[in-house]
Amino acid sequence: MAPEFLSGNCLRLLNSGAEYFPALLAAIGEAEREVHLESYIFEDDETGRAVAAALAAAARRGVVVRVLVDGFGAPGFAQQHQPGLLAAGVQALVYRPEIARFRLRRHRLRRLHRKLALIDGRVAFVGGINVIDDFNSPHRSSPRYDYAVRVEGPLLVPIQKALRRLWEVVLWARLNRRYRLTRLVEASGAARGEQTAAFLVRDNLRHRRDIERAYLDAIGAAREEIVLANAYFLPGRRFRRALRVAAGRGVRVTILLQGLVEYRLLHYATQALYGNLLAAGIRIFEYQRSFLHAKVAVIDRHWATVGSSNIDPFSLLLAREANVVVLDRRFAEELEQSLAAAMRDGARELPADSWQRQPWYSRLLRRASYSLLRIFVGISGYGGKR
Repeated sequence: MAPEFLSGNCLRLLNSGAEYFPALLAAIGEAEREVHLESYIFEDDETGRAVAAALAAAARRGVVVRVLVDGFGAPGFAQQHQPGLLAAGVQALVYRPEIARFRLRRHRLRRLHRKLALIDGRVAFVGGINVIDDFNSPHRSSPRYDYAVRVEGPLLVPIQKALRRLWEVVLWARLNRRYRLTRLVEASGAARGEQTAAFLVRDNLRHRRDIERAYLDAIGAAREEIVLANAYFLPGRRFRRALRVAAGRGVRVTILLQGLVEYRLLHYATQALYGNLLAAGIRIFEYQRSFLHAKVAVIDRHWATVGSSNIDPFSLLLAREANVVVLDRRFAEELEQSLAAAMRDGARELPADSWQRQPWYSRLLRRASYSLLRIFVGISGYGGKR
C-alpha cells in the first residue's frame, strides 16, 4: 500500500533519550484529557520510574491513561510497574504475556516493537526509543544512540488510529470490556507547520510490507546519496540488491551499523554480508562509541525515515512496527548532519578489503551464523528470497 503523505505537519527530530524523555515527560505533565503510550521495553530504572510516575500522576488528576507494553521486551512490567499504575487508575496491559510459555511457533514471535505516544490528540512521539535509561545498555560507557520525532499536525490522525486499533485488538483477545475506548479525544488534524510526512505501520494484515516497500521505493529512486543507520541489519536479497544497484548507478551509499556486540549470532550474521556490500562500493561504518539503537535513513537530502523498524526479517516480517517517513529537506538535512557527526566522532569505517583480509575460519564462522539465522527465519514461516 502506497504511503499517504499529509502536509502541514510540524516535526521535531529528537536525538536519544536526553532529548526525548524531557519532551515526553513535559507533554504527559501537561496532559488534560488523554495519554496513550506503547513501548516494547518499559524498564524498572530511573527513566522507567520517572515515566511511570508521570503516567500515574496524570491518571490521578483525571486524565485517561492507556499503556501497552510487550510481554517479551518488558518481562518485568507486570510485577514492577503494572500494580502501581493500576492503583493510580492507569489502564495498563501487556501484549502477548504468554511469552513465558514460549514455543517455536511463528505467532509467538510476533511482538509489539512500536514506540508511540499520543497526548490529548495534540502531540505525538514516534521513533525507536524505549522506556529505558540511555545508560542502561549492554555497553554502559556512553549513552545509547537513537532517534524519535515529536509530531504535531495532520499526521496525528493516522497515529491515533493505529494506537486505538491495536488497543481494541488486545481488548478483544482478552475479552476485556473494562478498558473499552470511552471518553475519546479526537486527534487534531489541523495544520501546524509546513512539513509533509506519512505514518507507516507493519502488521500481519494489510500492512505487512509497507515499511519495507517504502525503503525499496526510495532506494530505487535515489540519484545522489543514501545514508542508512540501523541497529540490527540483516536485509533480504531484494533489499541488498537494491543497495548494490543504487551504488552501481553512481549513488553514494553509506551504512552505519552497530560495532559493539549485543547478540553475537546476529552480529556475526550481519558481518557475513560485508564482503558483498563493500565490493559493490558501499561504505560501511561500525559505531563504537556506545550502543547504537537507531533505525533511520536519509536519501537525497529530501526523504527521511525515523522509527522502530530494523532492517531484518524479524522487524520487516514479524514484529509490529511504526515509522514516520518525511519529505522535507530541512528535516532530512538535520538528520543527515547528525548521522555524519556520529560517524565522524564515534564510528570507524571498514576498509574495502576488510572481508578478504579476515582469516578463513573467521569468514566461515560469520557465514555459518548467517545460514543459521536464515534457517531460523525459514522455520518461523517467513523464509524465501527476501
